[in-house]
Amino acid sequence: MQSAPKIAVIILNWNAKKLLERFLPGVVKYTNYPDVDIVVADNGSTDDSVEFVKENFPTVKIIAFKENYGYAKGNHVALIETSCEYALFLNNDVEVTPGWLDPLRKVLDENKNVVAVQPKILSLNEPEKFEYAGACGGYIDRFGYPFCRGRILDMVEKDNGQYDTPQEVFWCSGAAFLVRREKYFGAGGFDPYFFAHMEEIDLCWRLGQCGGVLMVEPKSVVYHLGGGTLPMNHPNKLKLNYRNNILMHYKNLTGIKFYSFMFIRIFMDLASFMVFCCKREIHNAKALIQAYREFYRMRGLYSSARELCGNKQKRKVPRYNGWIIWDFYVRKIVSYSELTRKL
Repeated sequence: MQSAPKIAVIILNWNAKKLLERFLPGVVKYTNYPDVDIVVADNGSTDDSVEFVKENFPTVKIIAFKENYGYAKGNHVALIETSCEYALFLNNDVEVTPGWLDPLRKVLDENKNVVAVQPKILSLNEPEKFEYAGACGGYIDRFGYPFCRGRILDMVEKDNGQYDTPQEVFWCSGAAFLVRREKYFGAGGFDPYFFAHMEEIDLCWRLGQCGGVLMVEPKSVVYHLGGGTLPMNHPNKLKLNYRNNILMHYKNLTGIKFYSFMFIRIFMDLASFMVFCCKREIHNAKALIQAYREFYRMRGLYSSARELCGNKQKRKVPRYNGWIIWDFYVRKIVSYSELTRKL
């Protein structure tokens, strides 16, 4: 009987045959280990993605869904159907490099308290810069705004080796991260109701509260194309980010902590709504309203999750206690290194 692989590299795909043609050959070439499976989980594609993989990459395993589950549920179900000790979630628009997997697995092998680790993620289009979605490890501020080592708001830094040391982080990027399978399911896994966006931050928050440490290991380097699903300014992307950010806090903050957060957050989002209106970005203004409507409609789904959160908190996760928007626009802080120097 064949033993289960040590690692399963899970690549979620939906109607992205062109991305598979471009990036899957590199993954197969640089992930050639006897104890590693490469799995393409297809979200009901209609563009011959599955046929392309079958014909050109016979060693790659395929899990084909009949519908589009989105990022969260698609990856979650794929992992349920996959045997492994560690799971590596990898976007289908990521270019890996020689030896990319070794530093990541070494972190988990040698540090039993670490539950997840991400590589340094650089931009494929501008290789000298970090990539927006994850850069060199992620954090969130006290009001729920995410930022990274290498990216504050829309300001992305050049990679000059300034973040080449491993460091504990609040969240690992969904574009590429390795996680212990047992700990993933122990924390509840990706939230299928999120569909897409913020699901990795929500998961990492719960992993941290369950006692795990999350890391970035810059010795591993990948390049991310980004924007493969929705462009940055798409109203639906904005809606999902706002809605899921609030849902994430509703799940992971209990009692007065959530209501204190929400009291201030509503005023902030109202200001954003006014800015959208002044700029005549009506679709974005409507998306923000829709995000709140969906949050109030969906919050009833999370009563048990909130109880579980209150019972499972074992350690304080490294959350930034400031307000990154104030730091950026008022204090004129545009880099993570400058932020940490002025704390």
